[in-house]
Amino acid sequence: MSIAENVARIRAEMAAAAIACGRDPKEIKLCAATKMNDANAVRQAIAAGVDCCGENRVQELTAKLAENAYEGAPVHFIGHLQTNKVKQVVGKVDLIQSVDSERLLRAIDKEAEKQGITQDILLEVNIGEEASKSGFGADDILPLMEKIGEFPNICVKGLMAIPPISHNSGENLKFFQKMWQISVDIRAKKGDNVMVECLSMGMSGDYPDAIACGSTMVRVGTAIFGARNYAKDSSR
Repeated sequence: MSIAENVARIRAEMAAAAIACGRDPKEIKLCAATKMNDANAVRQAIAAGVDCCGENRVQELTAKLAENAYEGAPVHFIGHLQTNKVKQVVGKVDLIQSVDSERLLRAIDKEAEKQGITQDILLEVNIGEEASKSGFGADDILPLMEKIGEFPNICVKGLMAIPPISHNSGENLKFFQKMWQISVDIRAKKGDNVMVECLSMGMSGDYPDAIACGSTMVRVGTAIFGARNYAKDSSR
């Protein structure tokens, strides 16, 4: 199937999942995870109507920006971001979804101050408590919100999570439900730089379950572009 056909199918499945739980399909955005896909593929996804593009790697982001690959759609950074690469991302993307530590939060705030901008971010939660993944612990989020005023050059737009890999439908429901509860809890926190409106969770294998639990953005890569060929990945 073509990229356009895949996007249409995913949109239909997203709408069905939303309607099944009494939600408006328009509440949920489709983020195309563009890792290892070239500028042409990105343009096809945008033409097919994805809401935004999510890039995992700074090198790919920089190259595709130079090619104007994201023209017509917002671009988000969704991968692990090292503090020494912050200046290559801040101000270049509409949203940094993967803010996983106070150290990174501080670095983003400092760079945004230098640029005279406010950088929108999501706080990444390691909801499955996996040693192999970065992110704040679920219990760290509420205490962190008390400190967000220390970072006036960022705006917290919500939360992001990558639950454990699931092999069967429903396996990640408990993680998605916990993420939803955390998002509800932090909405009660007041702050000039806190506008919780995004809950980014759900990927190619589990986005219907994520939608059922309140996701407002799903990040889909392989279901749009096909399987990635890691054998050709020279950056690994």
